[in-house]
Amino acid sequence: MFSSSQLVPQIQGWARELGFSQIGVTGVDLSSAEPGLVSWLAQGFHGEMAYMQTHGLKRARPAELVPGTVSVITARMNYLPTATPEGWQGVELARLQRPGEGIVSLYARGRDYHKVLRARLQKLSDRIGEHIGPFGYRVFTDSAPVLEAELASRSGQGWRGKHTLVLNREAGSMFFLGEIYVDLALPPSEPVAPHCGSCQACMDICPTQAIVDSHRVDARRCISYLTIEHAGSIPLELRPLMGNRIYGCDDCQLVCPWNKFAQRSPLPDFDAREGLSGQQLAVLFAWSEAEFLRRTEGGPIRRIGHERWLRNVAVALGNAWRATGDEGLHQALKTRVDDPSPLVREHVAWALEDMPRGAGISAAASAPAVD
Repeated sequence: MFSSSQLVPQIQGWARELGFSQIGVTGVDLSSAEPGLVSWLAQGFHGEMAYMQTHGLKRARPAELVPGTVSVITARMNYLPTATPEGWQGVELARLQRPGEGIVSLYARGRDYHKVLRARLQKLSDRIGEHIGPFGYRVFTDSAPVLEAELASRSGQGWRGKHTLVLNREAGSMFFLGEIYVDLALPPSEPVAPHCGSCQACMDICPTQAIVDSHRVDARRCISYLTIEHAGSIPLELRPLMGNRIYGCDDCQLVCPWNKFAQRSPLPDFDAREGLSGQQLAVLFAWSEAEFLRRTEGGPIRRIGHERWLRNVAVALGNAWRATGDEGLHQALKTRVDDPSPLVREHVAWALEDMPRGAGISAAASAPAVD
């Protein structure tokens, strides 16, 4: 037999050895979160993410998803690259002032976090099994119908910010989440109180106003959704607002005061790969499918495929050309006027339309500085 109260501190120690920043525990009763989930889905805020609706309320019922589940172990892992400089928020926001540069979200510049966290959560589960003997469990990392942020906030990892991400007083929001559903009755961690107060910097900065209300995001307007999850044509009215963001968007995190405390990762996995940070849009647009696959091997960007990559870059090139008048950007777009993909051709045609200079990236020009 083992003592559950003694086991949790041991799990926390093993987790730190594996590179995790924090471990928490919560029960499986998420019934109070169900009305919010139902309302969000009913309003269509999930967009084309049909899987959000397919599993219904199973997402809020861990014991239905994995029968026998009694507790959920939550894990947090910081992802800022080791070499991240002081004042990194200002460094990242400054990229918006360089229209010809493609912006890839910070988390996506290194190795695919799904692979990193899943492997280490499995090792942590193995370690638990070595200590207590066989037990029932299942590991998750943004890979199944799981209310990750809700579980994290209930297990003391932080509180839900107005942008719906989990915030931690010692680490901001620059971390990944993972879970182990277990058939062990473990003592739950104490939740923490919210500390956003009257601040709504995340709501104010959002270029597409996707944060439609406090703690409510319309994914259909979110640039991260549009550049990653959305498979088809990007709505015309949102294209100019995307600026030079080509994979994800960090704006709401960059202006969050709590991210002054964001921590660097001790793992090399999340260090930026060459060619994904500070790269010119024209260069990225010239990547063949083979080069795209080579450059993104083992990373999260590969999942959107070459076609959607070109779609995203075409929009950014159009915005940059209108903002700067740089003929090189114009010529880069022309190289794919006859692209085999109708999706790419349509976005290139839009990007080449004659619009008043400065119309494309105005949202970026007003980006605030971060001290």
